[in-house]
Amino acid sequence: MTKAPIHYMVTMLDGTVPPTAGPSNRYATVNLTEHVGEVVDHPTPGRPWYDDSAFSYFRTYTQRGIGQVLERHSQWPAGWPLRLWIVEPLGETGSWGGRPNPYCVLTHRVKIVEETEVWRVFGPRGRQVFDLIDRQLPDLARQWADEWQTDPDGTRQRYDAWSERLSDTHALCCWVRNKAINSRREAAKDVAQELAWTAAEQAALAVGAAKDAVTAISSRASCLTAGQLLHDLLCRGNYQKSIRALLLGAGLDTKVPALANA
Repeated sequence: MTKAPIHYMVTMLDGTVPPTAGPSNRYATVNLTEHVGEVVDHPTPGRPWYDDSAFSYFRTYTQRGIGQVLERHSQWPAGWPLRLWIVEPLGETGSWGGRPNPYCVLTHRVKIVEETEVWRVFGPRGRQVFDLIDRQLPDLARQWADEWQTDPDGTRQRYDAWSERLSDTHALCCWVRNKAINSRREAAKDVAQELAWTAAEQAALAVGAAKDAVTAISSRASCLTAGQLLHDLLCRGNYQKSIRALLLGAGLDTKVPALANA
């Protein structure tokens, strides 16, 4: 007997479901916190399965597609932090292309099963990515800033050489981007890198780091996070592993070792 896939829905911090088509602050949404254990019908169902109104269906994601649960996040009324829920699509379901989709299921009726850990939005390595952003990066950024203040010329040379290798190998524009798209982690990658940049930037600014140091430190945090999120996919052969090591900070020769190797 085939086990039914688990489906997930994301909500904003107050428990309300974000819009499904374009930015909107005014739409008839649903608050999932009010319906745990209950079946909920969509308040403004649109035409199956495409509609350009602000909120026309529930968009659910399976475990295989959870790395895309944050797609279109830039159009939502509120950003991070968010909440994640396990739901059960009921009744007629569909997809944008009209063919069955194993990653994303659209529906006009769901059962709200329970809230679950938000780190899952970052995909299969969500726990490690969330821990890096939430717990490790502020301390790392402060230590990196201290290295810039202690030896600005030497640190700048190391970072310039590292940045040049990133560019020469197309580590971000090709390896990270393509691996994320092909594994359905593009949205997870985008949000994780944004959060990592912000966390490192705030920590570096708080200790008085210079502008160029703040930019370099934030860039390093973003790359480190991408390397963590895709750690399991950059593992075939020595060259892929060298790209992964580069993302994790290899060659910077700092006092703090590159993290997230597990």
